[in-house]
Amino acid sequence: MDFADSAIASMTAIKSRSSPSDDVGSPEEHNVASVSENHETTCWGCGLRVLVSPHVPAFKCFWCGAITNQNAIKHENQNFRWRRLRDRCFVSILIVFMLIVICGGIWAIYPVVFSVGYIYGGVHILIAIILSMSTLSTFSLSAFRSAGAPPNILWGSYPVVTKGALENYRYCEYCSKPKSPRAHHCRSCGMCVLDMDHHCPFIGNCVGAANHRHFVIFLISAIISMVYASIMSAYAAYHVWPPLNSWQVRLLNGAVGQKLLLKMLREIFLAFGSSMLFLPARGLVLVYLFIASVSIEIGLSVLLWQQLCFIYEGKTYLSHISAAGGDSTAVKDCQNFIRFFGCPYYTTTRLLPSFFSSKKRHKK
Repeated sequence: MDFADSAIASMTAIKSRSSPSDDVGSPEEHNVASVSENHETTCWGCGLRVLVSPHVPAFKCFWCGAITNQNAIKHENQNFRWRRLRDRCFVSILIVFMLIVICGGIWAIYPVVFSVGYIYGGVHILIAIILSMSTLSTFSLSAFRSAGAPPNILWGSYPVVTKGALENYRYCEYCSKPKSPRAHHCRSCGMCVLDMDHHCPFIGNCVGAANHRHFVIFLISAIISMVYASIMSAYAAYHVWPPLNSWQVRLLNGAVGQKLLLKMLREIFLAFGSSMLFLPARGLVLVYLFIASVSIEIGLSVLLWQQLCFIYEGKTYLSHISAAGGDSTAVKDCQNFIRFFGCPYYTTTRLLPSFFSSKKRHKK
């Protein structure tokens, strides 16, 4: 709907409802008498006084392009500081927990690895340090770096606001300043975030234009770390696991046929359960590390796949679920990954000309 056309239509309706006695005067007097103060308002972007219908919930300024919500009510966010403190405390506790898990995994796994050979153990301890530092650094950047605040622009005065400077901008009632079409206000963070994807409680921060790349790299690093931890914990648990009882081994070796499948599984679980009673503390840590790493790996893989799908579509999670997501002009293209991760376009097209330089676009 064109807000300028709605204003003109309202003026026409006002003229048509005027009394016959108003037709006696001049046209100028007739127009002045038919205008009510309730139909006159001020654009927040450029300060121009415009005439609109009181039944229109919002109107768009013909000069600066700003969108004004009529009868907007500002909601105060009184619990912002408490939520911010809670998120920061949770993130700090999560970082400490990650350090404890890393140290516990090194204590449980690498004595077994070093028993094979010092060079073999040194290579694996170097891999573990690199993966741990990468995961913790990207997690800290995602959590403690600003998600991306919109730039400050001039508004509120006609001489300083050029024509179309605030096209499709809205006024944020919480921040008391303009909000671009690509920005969304987060009540938990208490600010407008540019290209906001979502508010992640595990990092205690929004995922936006400034830290979205760090968040995706954190997911990739964490998944690789969990895969490595699950493989190494299974390898170490195989060497420290107590041997199974001989009668159980003979039973498993002699079981043949589909009818004995359930019995085989039952005996396997019983064999491992009875052997777990004799596991040392290092073995229990390895079992916990394997189960936790596999579980986290599955959850983060689903989240990473979702993020990569949105990046490929050139969208964010909020733009995908919003009502205007279907009207978006974003194009599905593999080059969206290049722009997202900041790879030089010229270098990439030279190295991979047949794939990234193609003019084909993926369509639904």
